[in-house]
Amino acid sequence: LRKQGVVNRDRISQFPEALLLQILSRLPTKDAIATSVLSKRWRSIWKMVPRLEFNSHYQNLHKFSENVARSLLLHKAPILESLHIKVTDRLEGRSESDIYIGIWSGIAFARHVREFVLHLFFKRPVRFPSSMFNSNNTLETLKLKCSVRLDVPSRFCMKSLRTLHLLSVDFIDNKSIRYLISGCPNLENLVIDRGYPNVVRTFVILAPSLKTLSIKDYGRLEDGGYVITAPSLRYLKIKEFSHCGCCLIDNAPMLVEANIGNVSYLANETILGSLKSAKRLFLDLSPLELVNLEMDTRKAEWSNLLALMLESSPKLQVLKLTDQPLDLNKVGVIGGKWNQPKNVPECLLSHLKKFVWKGYDWERGEEKEVATYILKKASQLKNAIFFTSSIQSKELNRLEERCQMIKELDGVVRASSSCHLEFVEW
Repeated sequence: LRKQGVVNRDRISQFPEALLLQILSRLPTKDAIATSVLSKRWRSIWKMVPRLEFNSHYQNLHKFSENVARSLLLHKAPILESLHIKVTDRLEGRSESDIYIGIWSGIAFARHVREFVLHLFFKRPVRFPSSMFNSNNTLETLKLKCSVRLDVPSRFCMKSLRTLHLLSVDFIDNKSIRYLISGCPNLENLVIDRGYPNVVRTFVILAPSLKTLSIKDYGRLEDGGYVITAPSLRYLKIKEFSHCGCCLIDNAPMLVEANIGNVSYLANETILGSLKSAKRLFLDLSPLELVNLEMDTRKAEWSNLLALMLESSPKLQVLKLTDQPLDLNKVGVIGGKWNQPKNVPECLLSHLKKFVWKGYDWERGEEKEVATYILKKASQLKNAIFFTSSIQSKELNRLEERCQMIKELDGVVRASSSCHLEFVEW
């Protein structure tokens, strides 16, 4: 290259503008703007970069705000694909902070921004301008983090918004979250990360198009929680509900996967009752306060769900299993494998007193294993009642099989010497 005399030639400037924009889009915004001093060719290229990101890095807030506003005003791209603004202020928070946020948001929305991420670290929350909710028809993603307070108008519509993240965001009143969700009719992805304190006690989420929902809640709302109506919901993740009162999920027939972990016993029961349609379920539950549990044994994987419930319900006193009579037009569930708990559940060691099984089917191997296990391990059991289907006198083989079943169960060495075993024709 030295021999050809091209060492000092500026070859990058000869690239097509589209390629230069791709290069600048991958640089920090401050570096992309700095290229404007290179030459006349570079003076305006950064102004067409579709993605901008500003980070205050503890610099003077007034100066930072002016730089952001000036850069946004100079920006010429017809569509601003993404704008990220992160501000950290050591001070208590100043009254002009609200003005700065309003200026940045106003310019960004006027530039038809599609993704807006606002991440603030102030000692007091800064009010997000409510006028912004009515001034944008192109915004697809909105992510608000930390020191942001929302005052949402009762009537507005952001038809383009598909993704909404609310991370440690404050609300001015209990209605704002409801107004916000209902004002986004095409919302598909929602992330809520709520800390303490928070004025909202019950989050009402009514979202007909919502497909994915992720919630973390570190607050202390034993008398509050979440009420969710999302008929299109497919993926649900709920974590850190250590002090949450309830989580009611109504009408989620399309739910494919639910991941539930570290939730309080108050929320456990309402969540579990809402997950009937889930195809994949990942649970990490806090101990339940259940004393009475009823389960249907004609569902696939029922025995493994039973094992989980026994491990999660240390105070369980009454267990009722029901094998519903089969619909003659349908095929029954094929028996599976009983994976008994690694350690004997606490409820069997100290609390379970009554065990009832309606429609006990001794021909299914897993039912034999479950019944035998409970009789062997339930040391406080007083009554065990097995209801079996009626058998006609001419069905000699089945009569013999039932007699053999009764003999086998009666011969099980029971953990409770006072347990009364009873067989009833159902």
